[in-house]
Amino acid sequence: MTDLFNQSADFLLPLGTMGAMTKIAIAQTVSGKLNITQQEAKQVVQNVLDAIKDTLVEESRIELRKFGVLEVRERAARKARNPRTGDTVQVEKKRVVVFKTGKALEGAVQDKAKKSKRK
Repeated sequence: MTDLFNQSADFLLPLGTMGAMTKIAIAQTVSGKLNITQQEAKQVVQNVLDAIKDTLVEESRIELRKFGVLEVRERAARKARNPRTGDTVQVEKKRVVVFKTGKALEGAVQDKAKKSKRK
């Protein structure tokens, strides 16, 4: 298996995606890399996404070495302003998912930005 961060990520973006990676585009990439059908790849991608969701709901944290950490945090209740009316409203506390990049992912993104700047 090749190291994700030591190669160009250009192969991940199918033509016409304009830089946005969709679930179907991910499944197409997985299908090509693993020599499986796109239908099988869609199921693999969906299973991974379901596992991520279930883990965040139950355990509140996922650590993916070299990639990053997904974590559920609680935002405190606060007062906010309705931009349309200007009225003050109370926003209830809520749980949100945050992502913190790992060093390898951050480095890969920065390297790509530096290369793009030079062109």
